[in-house]
Amino acid sequence: MIHLRNVTKTVRSGTEDLTILSDVSLEIPDGQFVALTGASGSGKSTLLGLLAGLDSPSSGTIAIDDDEITTMSEDGLAAIRSEKIGFVFQSFHLIPSLTAFENVLIPMEIRGAKDAKERASRLLEDVDLTNRGHHYPTELSGGEQQRVAIARAFANRPKILLADEPTGNLDSKNGQHIFELMTDLHRQNDVTLVLVTHDQALAANAQRQIVLKDGRVVSDTING
Repeated sequence: MIHLRNVTKTVRSGTEDLTILSDVSLEIPDGQFVALTGASGSGKSTLLGLLAGLDSPSSGTIAIDDDEITTMSEDGLAAIRSEKIGFVFQSFHLIPSLTAFENVLIPMEIRGAKDAKERASRLLEDVDLTNRGHHYPTELSGGEQQRVAIARAFANRPKILLADEPTGNLDSKNGQHIFELMTDLHRQNDVTLVLVTHDQALAANAQRQIVLKDGRVVSDTING
């Protein structure tokens, strides 16, 4: 379960304070697929960064299960991110000097997983890249790079997958493939999926859609 209580995020802009998120309170149950939508600048990506513990709110609290991440040390946050959270970004964030297989492998090697190589191979198979594991990111298409990023996100068996515009740099065909792949893995692994997207067609496939405007939740609906 993800809990947000009265979360506000304010940053300094010149001589003034700029409020990016204002008094956001949410609960996201385990295993739910949530789409975060809203215009550019509405606070979607900022909210995702707060959920990931990559940034801190100016006020309010955020908890993942029984762990209140707003009061954690950086080491504690790093452990939570390693153990419970997977990330997929618009720009892939693969390590260019590593092959596809090595990019998927490295999070597990850092944690000392005994089955790291076998699991990396299975994850590449899950994303239909069995024959591309030895290729470097520059040798892969955009869609293939994003599939590697998804495999890497699932490497440490996260409870939560945070995806920030994962189809934003892809054409419609590859974007749809990536979306279907991500949602299939969400269902198969019973993972909480929080997806930031501008694409209303994708958002309509989520179990729940939360709309942000000017840093506030203006709509929170369960899709039929």
